[in-house]
Amino acid sequence: MDIILKYFPELTDIQKEQFAALYDLYIDWNSKINVISRKDITNLYEHHVLHSLGIAKVIHFKSGTSLMDLGTGGGFPGIPLAILFPECRFHLVDSIGKKVKVATEIAQAIGLKNVTTRHCRAEEEKQQFDFVVSRAVMPLTDLLKIIRKNIRKEQINALPNGLICLKGGELENEIMPVKHKAFIYDLKDYFDEEYFETKKVVYVTING
Repeated sequence: MDIILKYFPELTDIQKEQFAALYDLYIDWNSKINVISRKDITNLYEHHVLHSLGIAKVIHFKSGTSLMDLGTGGGFPGIPLAILFPECRFHLVDSIGKKVKVATEIAQAIGLKNVTTRHCRAEEEKQQFDFVVSRAVMPLTDLLKIIRKNIRKEQINALPNGLICLKGGELENEIMPVKHKAFIYDLKDYFDEEYFETKKVVYVTING
């Protein structure tokens, strides 16, 4: 939990409590439904929570922003971002029902009023949002094809509406088809830990 305060020292008491509650909740749920690899669960705050919050180093979402977290798994990056941005709305979607159950239960347990969840395939979700966020669920071009329909035209943020992905490793080939609309941010520029050496935030404008 200290690692979150290191990079986000302005948290309110409620946000601190919500972040602090995640560890026991994920340990408990993960023992029943595997959403984080057993070996990695002890690194929950660095590898999952802080990694999710890397998006917040790239854009500060304005109050009223709506976001869909596609392929949320057990709630990443959606739940950490929903704690950080209580004035924004987050819709967490995954095609695996039991993972959606974990995300739903954890959001409820920590009192997140700004989170909805849905068990469906990405193609089935027709609602529109300012941004879609995602953590390495599929290649960028495939993802863009699916979510183009979900991005609203009206803009309220400093960055135009679009897709924000957490990715790792070598991305040049993957980004090539959309390189004129894509921006890559290295998380090692924001976080000191070795884990973030190769981790990136990829932002692609859609209606801008």
